[in-house]
Amino acid sequence: MKAKVIDLSGSPAGEIELPPVFEEEYRPDLIKKAVLAMQANRLQPYGPHFYAGMNTSARSWGPGHGVSRVPRVINGRRAAGIPMARGGRASHPPVPEADRTEKINIKERRKAIRSAIAATVNADLVAARGHRFSGDVPFVVQSGFESLKTTAEVMKFLMASGLWSDVERAKDGKKVRAGRGKIRGRRFKQPKSLLIVYSQDQGIVKAARNLPGVDVTSVDRLNAEMLAPGTHAGRLTLWTESSLKWLGDKK
Repeated sequence: MKAKVIDLSGSPAGEIELPPVFEEEYRPDLIKKAVLAMQANRLQPYGPHFYAGMNTSARSWGPGHGVSRVPRVINGRRAAGIPMARGGRASHPPVPEADRTEKINIKERRKAIRSAIAATVNADLVAARGHRFSGDVPFVVQSGFESLKTTAEVMKFLMASGLWSDVERAKDGKKVRAGRGKIRGRRFKQPKSLLIVYSQDQGIVKAARNLPGVDVTSVDRLNAEMLAPGTHAGRLTLWTESSLKWLGDKK
């Protein structure tokens, strides 16, 4: 399988033989398993303090008073320290000791990454994710792209290569999150756009990292979640020539 290579002006600059990994079978079940495992394994422990809702002087009056035998604050009759009382403990709260991690076999995880890489050359899967682009996938650029230093240079290239419309889609799709999450440090939801894969960072990370929805990663740090956000494979990906050569050298 071959792919066209474009230069920094967006013009054709030859062809390159794609590594065998791009012929891997499509396994959405393994991709989903790998992504969910990554998301579960970075969850932080959460739950109330062990004595939350129990720091009270409440004691039960016992029988014989014609009232329910719930704990009541000293020198009063207000119930406290129980789930039914205002400010009382929670009934069945989440416990910080709970194990919320998920395991996945090494071979399954590697198979999922290879399958997600192969999905980036499937035009139907890329279009099904909602990406907007003009041209044929995969998009491969000359290694000089890794030396770009400014965001303006990256924007100019994306416009010339037919990829800028997808960045605009991500920019226009930024929405305020519904629900309580908006006051907990995650106010906005940002759609995912282009994934740029490089071999050596010579300035491209700082130049492209601030574009809306764009992720930049080295080829040796690829994972299933980057290639298939939300467990959906077929992310629009821009490869550099040197990154493909690195993949070809890996067995």
